Amino acid sequence: MAKVLISDKLDPLAVDIFKQNGVEVDFKPGLSPEELLEIIGEYDGLAIRSSTTVTPEVIKAATNLKVVGRAGIGVDNVDIPAATEAGVIVMNTPFGNSITTAEHALSMMMALAREIPQANESTHAGKWEKKRFMGVELYSKTLGVIGCGNIGAIVADRAVGLKMKVVAFDPFLTEERATQLGVEKVELDELFSRADFITMHVPKNEHTAGLINKDTIAKMKDGVRIINCARGGIVVEADLLDALNSGKVAGAALDVFEVEPAKENALFGHDKVICTPHLGASTKEAQVNVALQVAEQISDYLKTGAVTNALNMPSISAEDAPRLKPYLKLAEQLGDFAGQITENAIQEIQIEYCGTVTEVNTDPITSVLIAHLLGAQMDSVNMVNALQIAEARGIKISQTYTGSSADWRSMINLVIKTDKRERNLKGTLFTGKEPRIVEVEGVPVEAALAPHMLFIRNKDKPGLIGAVGSLLGDAGHNIADFRLGRTSDSEAVCLISLDQELPDDLFEKVANLPQINTVTRLAF
Repeated sequence: MAKVLISDKLDPLAVDIFKQNGVEVDFKPGLSPEELLEIIGEYDGLAIRSSTTVTPEVIKAATNLKVVGRAGIGVDNVDIPAATEAGVIVMNTPFGNSITTAEHALSMMMALAREIPQANESTHAGKWEKKRFMGVELYSKTLGVIGCGNIGAIVADRAVGLKMKVVAFDPFLTEERATQLGVEKVELDELFSRADFITMHVPKNEHTAGLINKDTIAKMKDGVRIINCARGGIVVEADLLDALNSGKVAGAALDVFEVEPAKENALFGHDKVICTPHLGASTKEAQVNVALQVAEQISDYLKTGAVTNALNMPSISAEDAPRLKPYLKLAEQLGDFAGQITENAIQEIQIEYCGTVTEVNTDPITSVLIAHLLGAQMDSVNMVNALQIAEARGIKISQTYTGSSADWRSMINLVIKTDKRERNLKGTLFTGKEPRIVEVEGVPVEAALAPHMLFIRNKDKPGLIGAVGSLLGDAGHNIADFRLGRTSDSEAVCLISLDQELPDDLFEKVANLPQINTVTRLAF
């Protein structure tokens, strides 16, 4: 009988779900790291929330562990690479607390508009300061929503119901989806200049860390109010404090902080700041939802092999796995590449399968490709929920099949249409197992992908190779591989593999070379 450990506080209904599915379960919240290491080897599954940290040491000690289930979205407390290396599936429940988090953001906005916490404290103290707390109406005000995915879309929908004007920035938001939500899709700088309130619903990554800083605050309206119920670190707290003190920002409501638990913070005690201790997902309904979902997902996997909301493994049967494996790797690389060079809202994804790949089940390949394409810009996307997320964002997906390819025994042709342009990538398998990119945006160029790369579009004129090589060589950066391709109309592309990541200053020097039209850093 499969055995599961629940090491964090979950709703008791989760225990019932495991038992109903014939899974033995131990409920032991509050284990110390040492205690967890001592007993984890007994279990096939581990159900957690945010208190338990699944480190490489825990994974190493978990000799029988097959699956970790996180009741919630964030998996910062799970070492996913270590789990993947050990063959442990990591699941989350990305949709169980969306409404709760959205409602908390709206509550913070309302409290901020009317200074409710400050007025409450003053009234409890017997002061009766009616003139001190002069709020603002939400009616007819402009709300800027940064990140209009699952949670952001709910916030936008509720704000429209409050008769607010909603402008939204999200690279993956299409015009059709924006119209459906009743919001106006804008670029980030326009959102900053127009919004009376700004709320964030994005993951923390290299694109969003420090997004709200002194420079972006300077672009905002005087008297703007800022709400962050997403992730700590998206707002530079020191810059926000300066803006509050100067009056540029009229108020801020924060549920998340750069350092958590936040026992001390420079913003604490400021009369224009409302703070809560990361309560975004803290409602009874949300906790029941995520507990039930994680128990059902783990039970399904342990009993039937079904994989739901996995972050590090596609849903593939044991029979299909050996034949699908190289195609899945190719799909990952195509998706990662396309996602990193696509900056605008995706409207349509076309996938053409040619040759021998049409003889296998392409559904997992499509899911992996789309998951990696969307995952380059957002968190919590996996092969199970990728199609659902794409559908929710109004992205049209089509698949076509051609029995043969003129140039390759097997090929995947990916076309991405955005509201700005169309992009195209083609990939194949060398010797039936080695993924290769063979065409980029109509330019033939054959390359194996590496951990650190540059993708360059350039004028097809002499001197590019020498200029780039000299810049990188003088800076001590070794070129591992240099692949070129060109069309007949003097346009060329090159893919450069590097031994290490290019620092910002050197990247800017490469970008400023006169032969180069565009350059993008890629990571695989």
